[in-house]
Amino acid sequence: MKIAYFDCFAGASGDMILGALLDAGLELESLKNEVAKIGLDRYDLGVEPVVKRGIGGTKAIVSVDEDHHGHHHRHLRHIEEIINGSTLDDRVKEKSLAIFRRLAEAEANVHRTSVESVHFHEVGAMDAILDVVGSVIGFHLLGIERIYCSPFHVGCGTIHCAHGLLPVPAPATAALTVGFPVYSNGVKGELLTPTGAAILTTLAQGFGPMPAMTAEQIGYGAGTADPEEIPNLLRVTIGENASSDGLDQYEAESICVLETNIDDMNPQLYENLIEKVLAAGAVDVSLAPVQMKKNRPGTMVTVLCSHDRLATLSDLLLRETTSIGLRWRTDSRIMARRTFREIDTPYGPIKVKVAQKGEEIINIMPEYEDCRRLAAEKGVPLKTVIEAAAVAAKSDLEP
Repeated sequence: MKIAYFDCFAGASGDMILGALLDAGLELESLKNEVAKIGLDRYDLGVEPVVKRGIGGTKAIVSVDEDHHGHHHRHLRHIEEIINGSTLDDRVKEKSLAIFRRLAEAEANVHRTSVESVHFHEVGAMDAILDVVGSVIGFHLLGIERIYCSPFHVGCGTIHCAHGLLPVPAPATAALTVGFPVYSNGVKGELLTPTGAAILTTLAQGFGPMPAMTAEQIGYGAGTADPEEIPNLLRVTIGENASSDGLDQYEAESICVLETNIDDMNPQLYENLIEKVLAAGAVDVSLAPVQMKKNRPGTMVTVLCSHDRLATLSDLLLRETTSIGLRWRTDSRIMARRTFREIDTPYGPIKVKVAQKGEEIINIMPEYEDCRRLAAEKGVPLKTVIEAAAVAAKSDLEP
């Protein structure tokens, strides 16, 4: 399985991602042919070789006719219309749309407005459309199946933009990196842009050290600025996952883990807590007994959630429990592909969850609530309905 790892030692931007892919072997003409499918005009894509602090790289040059495109104020729906109306591969469309939706959600959060009302400024210009869609096309053309990323170096200080003088990271960038590892070591200036953050936080499936891989291509994408302390480059390493051992047939993603230990809460409150956590969008929640200071028995609450639910669920845990502090981290998880099917049983239709490794069915699980409802309606033991559902599912689904 081909993977890519982005080392963001000098941050990341849309044109740096595109430049890194071009430097690593993406053919410019192939990229241009695919980008033409967007259906836009009055732009050009090019490359420029550069050297930053003694390291050679590629600067992606996106030239746009500002007189023609500069007066177009685009909302998310306009960008969605452009992408959906193109002849791009469906997978490219899907990923590009997901990136722009994350951008819109971040802007809406910063400006306290709705996603539909967001005016794209820096991030919605013509060059950003080309950076985003061009990067997704690059991953597609290079055959990259999974993307991993280092912690983001965000920079520090202030930056001038459409809204005036803003802190670094810019508010939209800060919103996009909630739940992801970031750092700053004092380099002045904006190193991580909203476009770069949106692309990598949407597409990357893990954040941290480089995974075990056999490197085949390395590319450096150049940014525009030139800080004194570091070369303004984004490095991508592309190669084969050296430790997949067949895991490429499973799905993988990056997920947040929230934990807190509690030794002074009424046990009656846990049922309400679990219900609220799941209703707020948690992937899972579990309780485990732990031994705490002064030999007090306690409970460790563990919540799994997507990165965009981290803030909401952290606030909920601190409000709904007696905890005054939480731990959180980003983990990677591997999952069987899951689908839901409805099967007929002697007691009525029941939904079943089907887990697959590639095309192979590795587990079939009847939905508990369906089985419980039918058991009560038919006056039969619950285990009888579950067994009947499992037999019917295997007969219908397994070859």
